[in-house]
Amino acid sequence: MSAYFKDKVVVVTGGTDGIGKALVDDLLQAGAKVATCGRDHDKLYRLQATYPSYHLHTMVADVSNENEARRLIESTIRNFGKVDILINNAGISMRALLKDASTEVIRRVMDINFFGAVYCTKYALESIIENKGTIVGVSSIAGYRGLPGRSAYSASKYALQGWLEAIKTELMDSKVHVMWVCPGFTTSNIRTAALDKDAQSHGETNMDEGKMMSAEEVSGHILKAISKKKRTLVLTFQGKETVFLNKFFPKLADWFTHRFYFKNGELVK
Repeated sequence: MSAYFKDKVVVVTGGTDGIGKALVDDLLQAGAKVATCGRDHDKLYRLQATYPSYHLHTMVADVSNENEARRLIESTIRNFGKVDILINNAGISMRALLKDASTEVIRRVMDINFFGAVYCTKYALESIIENKGTIVGVSSIAGYRGLPGRSAYSASKYALQGWLEAIKTELMDSKVHVMWVCPGFTTSNIRTAALDKDAQSHGETNMDEGKMMSAEEVSGHILKAISKKKRTLVLTFQGKETVFLNKFFPKLADWFTHRFYFKNGELVK
């Protein structure tokens, strides 16, 4: 797998934490030229300091801002000459029932998770086509099964997967590889950074991270799937089980999902 990524130019959005950070680490170790972004200058500085002699380009950027997404791609091409692989990883979740949530929560989640991928892909597309490259969307099991208290998150991932499937068929003659990957529960900061009903950071979560797949393990699976040009990747037994149940036994999936996310009538956060 390492040889596949050597000297390839890879853009990873949201590369300062969780799966994104693990992807950046693995890609640099594999000899790739990596560009990444985040909203926290200090985290990007520490990342850059960790890899002083590697081909790493970092930029403070919020991908939900079209101009900032455009500058990320343009600066990558200026630094490295092209884009071979774009991994749309930047994302945010939310924890609130629809009856309590402000519409700002839904807008913010869609702006980052869906439109962020649209902006980065649009501006990188010419270079990716020229290099017969790869476009990846880091989705979620929530892109197959709507999850209570995460309605905006589910909507954004359904939108992302439908959009990627559409452009995959558009780009078939261009030999561009398009895929989406769906991790299950992963040990990352996406839950603690999730938005509450007022679009503020939610904070602590009740989920047991000891039973989750690590970000490093997820990264390994994603990079292997890219190198093998897979169409989709669904991770964890629970994730595969959820997708299967929702496709063939949707009413049963409704029941199981409700039981998992509600305890004594209260949403598990």
